[in-house]
Amino acid sequence: MDHVEVRRRTYHDSVRLMQASAAVQKVPGVEVALIAMATDLNLGLLEDLHFDVPGDTTPDDMLIALRVAGGDVVAGALAALDAALVAAPASDGGMTAAPPPHLLSSAARGADLNLGLISVPGPHAFVEAADALRSGLNVMIFSDNVPVGQEVALKRLGVELDLLVMGPDCGTAIVGGVGLGFANAVKPGPVGIVGASGTGTQHISCLLDDAGVGISHALGTGSRDLSTDVGALATLQGLAALDEDPATEVIVIVSKPPAPEIAARVREAAAACTTPTVMCLIGEETLEDGAAAALAALGREAAPARSWEAPDAGHRPGTVKGLFSGGTLRDEARMVLAGLMGAEAAAGLEMIDFGDDEYTRGRPHPMIDQRLRLEHLGATAADPSFGVALLDVVLGYGSHADPASELAPVIEKATEAGLAVVVSLCGAAGDPQGRDLQAELLNEAGAAVFLSNAAAARHAHALAEGGAA
Repeated sequence: MDHVEVRRRTYHDSVRLMQASAAVQKVPGVEVALIAMATDLNLGLLEDLHFDVPGDTTPDDMLIALRVAGGDVVAGALAALDAALVAAPASDGGMTAAPPPHLLSSAARGADLNLGLISVPGPHAFVEAADALRSGLNVMIFSDNVPVGQEVALKRLGVELDLLVMGPDCGTAIVGGVGLGFANAVKPGPVGIVGASGTGTQHISCLLDDAGVGISHALGTGSRDLSTDVGALATLQGLAALDEDPATEVIVIVSKPPAPEIAARVREAAAACTTPTVMCLIGEETLEDGAAAALAALGREAAPARSWEAPDAGHRPGTVKGLFSGGTLRDEARMVLAGLMGAEAAAGLEMIDFGDDEYTRGRPHPMIDQRLRLEHLGATAADPSFGVALLDVVLGYGSHADPASELAPVIEKATEAGLAVVVSLCGAAGDPQGRDLQAELLNEAGAAVFLSNAAAARHAHALAEGGAA
């Protein structure tokens, strides 16, 4: 049975809607749940899932599409949705409380604010961000599906007004010790990060935190910033801002492979900084290398990241299969494997990023909803051609509240079938999920667990080759 409804002019940001979809999906009898804004993309997802597509909607309307076992399930599913969407009440609210502002510009008026977080449907992000910039706010644009031309225009306006534009599609930032988007509970400290990779920024900040070194600021730029079109506008601004920040003693720039001419421009700017600056470009260095270089610049020696070795119960022969939720972590693992087994052999491995659009159509992000990865892990265990499964688990704010509770039973069955499982755990000791407890639960289920993604990839290769890491 299908249930489709539209809540007019009811906006929630994409992270909350992904979490709400995951909560509704857990209700017994719910087979499919899509909770999303009525953008063209999401209306297309509705059609792909064979729901009746409602007419006369706008991107400001919220879609609720449920496929349930029977009509009696709908009420419980809607109750779970409403509970997931309820915001905490203001502590000083009441009949006389002023209504919240509807625009960033009105929120900034007369207030001591300098940063606006924008998480609206992509077609609306440009107007909101331009309004915020003209009101004197730096902006973090969590929204995706923003045309690159609009990104360039916003970042040029930011340069003109001496304001930073983080994003679009900026999923991670830490500003003044406050984590924004998908960030981890890391300590404050002397390292500043400019990141064109969200999970790359998370992983480096966690490796440093575990080494006892905290973060001053982590300024996300959006993944396209080091492209030829954008020209590193936000990266260069962020670099300059951290260079002037007295609390920042070392700067790390982390990115997926940039355009060569843009990389050269960033290297030139980094060399001109008075603050020691480390370049960590996936494809050239690992995130482990970037963290070690930052520690060396502080006069500290990097120790091997912690790991929880699995008992040597034996495993079947076969190749490595990667099941990742972070694209940068997947790319880094492939790079490490290519260095060990050769580029051609590594290119032939099946290394999936479940955060790709191909896998998130109609689903929450895998850092929130693990169901599809769990299905693939079960299928990998049933396929005798695979000997090792390599997967990441990303903790922190916004991510699944207890990923090990769902992963551990599937890992236990997989290892009983002879599949070796290696987990790259991206998390800080202070994360709300309890990083060490998560590691212990995954390890008890039979997985080898590493806090370094590169070390996890090396271990997976050693297992596939039949040796010890």
